[in-house]
Amino acid sequence: MATSVFLLFLPLIFFSSSSSSTFDRSSRASSLSVEHADDVLTSRNGIFSAGFFPVGDNAYCFAVWFSEPDSEGNRTIVWMANRDQPVNGRKSELSVLKSGNVIITDAGRFTVWSTDTVSESPVFLKLDEYGNLILQNSEVVLWQSFDSPTDTLLPQQLLTTDMKLVSSRSQGNFSSGFYKLYFGDDNVLRLLYGGPEISVYWPDPELKSCEAGRSTYNSSRIAFLDPLGYFSSSDNFNFTSADYGERVQRILKLDFDGNIRLYSRNSGMEKWTVSWQAMSQPCRIHGTCGPNSICSYVAHLGRKCSCLQGFKIRDRTDLSLGCVQEFNLTCTRNETGFLKLSHVEFFGYDYGFFPNYTIEMCENLCLQTCDCKGFQFKFVKHNHPDNIPYCYLKIQLLNGHHSPNFQGDLYLKVPKKTLPFQETGLDCSSTVVKQMNRTYTKNPENASQKFVVRFAIVFGAVELGVIFVVGCCFLRAHQNSSAGTHSYYRMVTGFGKFTLSELKKATRGFSEEIGRGAGGVVYKGVLSDHRIAAIKRLNDASDQGEAEFQAEVSTIGKLNHINLTEMWGYCAEGKHRLLVYRYMEHGSLAEQLSSNALSWEKRFEIAVGTAKGLAYLHEECLEWVLHCDVKPQNILLDSNYQPKVSDFGLSWPLKRGGPANKSFSKMRGTRGYMAPEWVSNLTITSKVDVYSYGMVLLEMISGKGPTEEIENRRVVRWVREKMKQATGMSSWIEMIMDPKLDGKYDKFRVEILFEVALKCVAEDKDARPTMKEVVEMLLRQENDSELV
Repeated sequence: MATSVFLLFLPLIFFSSSSSSTFDRSSRASSLSVEHADDVLTSRNGIFSAGFFPVGDNAYCFAVWFSEPDSEGNRTIVWMANRDQPVNGRKSELSVLKSGNVIITDAGRFTVWSTDTVSESPVFLKLDEYGNLILQNSEVVLWQSFDSPTDTLLPQQLLTTDMKLVSSRSQGNFSSGFYKLYFGDDNVLRLLYGGPEISVYWPDPELKSCEAGRSTYNSSRIAFLDPLGYFSSSDNFNFTSADYGERVQRILKLDFDGNIRLYSRNSGMEKWTVSWQAMSQPCRIHGTCGPNSICSYVAHLGRKCSCLQGFKIRDRTDLSLGCVQEFNLTCTRNETGFLKLSHVEFFGYDYGFFPNYTIEMCENLCLQTCDCKGFQFKFVKHNHPDNIPYCYLKIQLLNGHHSPNFQGDLYLKVPKKTLPFQETGLDCSSTVVKQMNRTYTKNPENASQKFVVRFAIVFGAVELGVIFVVGCCFLRAHQNSSAGTHSYYRMVTGFGKFTLSELKKATRGFSEEIGRGAGGVVYKGVLSDHRIAAIKRLNDASDQGEAEFQAEVSTIGKLNHINLTEMWGYCAEGKHRLLVYRYMEHGSLAEQLSSNALSWEKRFEIAVGTAKGLAYLHEECLEWVLHCDVKPQNILLDSNYQPKVSDFGLSWPLKRGGPANKSFSKMRGTRGYMAPEWVSNLTITSKVDVYSYGMVLLEMISGKGPTEEIENRRVVRWVREKMKQATGMSSWIEMIMDPKLDGKYDKFRVEILFEVALKCVAEDKDARPTMKEVVEMLLRQENDSELV
């Protein structure tokens, strides 16, 4: 099945490549120069450009990028030719030779890259509208960039047997990094860490391929991303993006941190948003922290690396080198003991594993083995009705991570005598990146200049290291001097911290109220950079208010989706707690439903967008999140009526893959929109949000709220009785539809929304669909209606 799907696309790709714009800026015996800024190829649709791109000081690579920059002014690179061998900023060029070969020469002296092609007839180089750089003659395609990707896969581009994506080295260094996405010898698509040690970490290496949902029985080895956001692979791995169905710009990228993510944006000058990612637990990515260190994920800070007790940081400028042992171990049993580290796992590099061993047996075995660094001890079910203890002896301590969900412990081999163990933090959060300079000496022939340049590089590296160390010390000192919970608020990445006086000035003394709820009041304000903001001032910081503030900030800090509200910052001074959001020009869905502003088309689009935002919360973000208060007042609308799910004060994170939650201390939500589970003491799952969403749909269709009585009945019962009383499709739709629409609606789509809404508000939570299934139903039916 998978193979036939891919074969259908092959003619499409070939046809589009051969029929697109030529833009013969580079043709037979011509060239593109690094010194001429206008020597750039452009696709017919203007979306892509190709030329020399600066990657460092006087260092350039020939690349393909999106012509329009993102919201921060950065170009998005999708392919590079000479990523590991940049050229000089003078006299370097890309040339199309009469022989049919394309080469990149460095400063006119030697070739650093070529297509290795030959043609007897004239050839030309072009960039098509899909971002594919193509070399062809009048008959055939001789070479194309789609056949040799770097770290990015574009829609319409295949990933096949001999291809792989290779991450960049760091955020600012485009050279080849340590991570690879490729098809293994077993025909399974895999992620591999290829640093000092080599290991596969996705799919989960503890699972067999079939257990991970992969098939090894298809040797075609082909994967494909379509323009609508659906990815499929011949090993039966597939996924759908959170914004599936929308025709937007997309890239599938293997990021420098080892995670593969699907990004999308509507057009240029917008921020790329993550619509899918492979790894939900960052610390499960191998190589995140170096040897003898442990990765832990902190919701507010991201990833953090810490040395094992008795170890110290090897190199503060390169955290991937990990930690080195400070104590000496002998092979004498009487001088050696074990330190227990709970819920810590080091994957791989086992001397051996031994089932049904007690801790004492495992200790003795490790003591007898001089190379043993410690042992992993855990209970696992292994084709046995009872838990069986397993002992894993470790000869290296790599890929370490701490997780409360891991049902096992590490016993570290240490000297028996008491040591001044003190765990040393590496602070390698995902935002800390080692910047590697890409430089090209301008005149390498001059020996004195070479010495000066080398001295400058060494001095700069030393200076950068000093700044890094001093900065870390300052940050720690600042954290230690801060009071209580305020310290970690300052560390929430991506947010700005505002003072109370700044927000008072922005709101003119909190004078323009635009919303009010149980948790606080929302004011309109203008920030110092002229951005218009919605500033939510929480009630006085009681225990409840403080908990709500922490929930809102910590939850929003991990979210990134076009249909979720965008937070710009916060204020935490004394008892004052304020949240700063992007202002939504059209207010809330509740306000719009009470007016005549929302046409049927807008209502349907809002229903789809809201479903996508909730599906992302439930299934795509790092930790699954229940919103717990889905209602029209918490769905905001921007200038284009794009819905943004907001107000996460009652939200609740769930561990991915963990059990359903029964530990809620109180009911959460708003009367009328709350699922029956809240009052019947049943297990709380993501289906409570599904129920609330269904009630919102019924309100959008009928114009009647869930607590409103119609003919002495509540909305759900009233709708179902009207459907039974009706003699035809049109009659019950006419009886139920919001009269403010004046009969202007699409009957086919009305039926779709009613079907979805009634499934969502089923009393039995197991009968309700997931939000992902809701999105699929809406988009599938919408496409069917367009075909009709």
